[in-house]
Amino acid sequence: MQRIRLRYTKRGRLRFTSHRDFQRAFERALRRAEVPMAYSAGFTPHPKVSYANAAPTGTGSEAEFLEIQLTEARDPEALRALLDESLPDGLDVVEAVEARTSGLADRLQASVWELRLDGVEPAEARKAVAAFLAAGTVEVERRTKNGMRTFDARGAVVRLEALESADDRPGDRPCAILRLVVRHGTPAVRPDDVLSGLRATADLAPPVPAAVTRLAQGLLDEESGTVTDPLAPDREAVPAAPPMAARADLPLASQGGPAAKAPEGPA
Repeated sequence: MQRIRLRYTKRGRLRFTSHRDFQRAFERALRRAEVPMAYSAGFTPHPKVSYANAAPTGTGSEAEFLEIQLTEARDPEALRALLDESLPDGLDVVEAVEARTSGLADRLQASVWELRLDGVEPAEARKAVAAFLAAGTVEVERRTKNGMRTFDARGAVVRLEALESADDRPGDRPCAILRLVVRHGTPAVRPDDVLSGLRATADLAPPVPAAVTRLAQGLLDEESGTVTDPLAPDREAVPAAPPMAARADLPLASQGGPAAKAPEGPA
């Protein structure tokens, strides 16, 4: 079987789709594009699709990943184009590579998030960020299926900075932009947990809900706090093309070897 890894996005109004909504839309796209999917065994077979670390409902993303298994080999780029045409605008398949390494989920170690805080002055945001980073621990609460849970939102934050205000803000309304790098772990620390931590440490409370977008996820460089592309190892593992065999219908000289001698004899 061939394994293909895809990167897709959640943009615009499609950011409000749940992970289950996306699963249904993607399986319809597989059927519409006539992808030769491999199926699980059992009484109710399902297409072999592995989803990795989906973004929470309500957040946009430029870096969602999944892997599919095929029964027939397909060109990854042609497959990407077919699936992208079969999905609604906003759910866009932007990259496809053949899986040549193992452990894609293990390479999703951290995420880069952008948080747009409309109605918040950038100076106020910078002050709140400084207070959050200076804290040793920042305890927040989140409701889970087992009830309320308290955990530290500070320990998972690798980087947090306030950028310059957005250029597309409406009128004279202030807008602060936060850039966040958060390490994946258990329990998972989400952007809204960090916002809760900013409210707890600096009383930062945006007047409207923050617009949150995942910009990247992948391997974490602990020293620099940067996140690298998780599909890069698969691209680098593509075998080099074999050298072109010497053609029997060309003279030896044209193949880069010693020139053929002219026949001896009288002119």
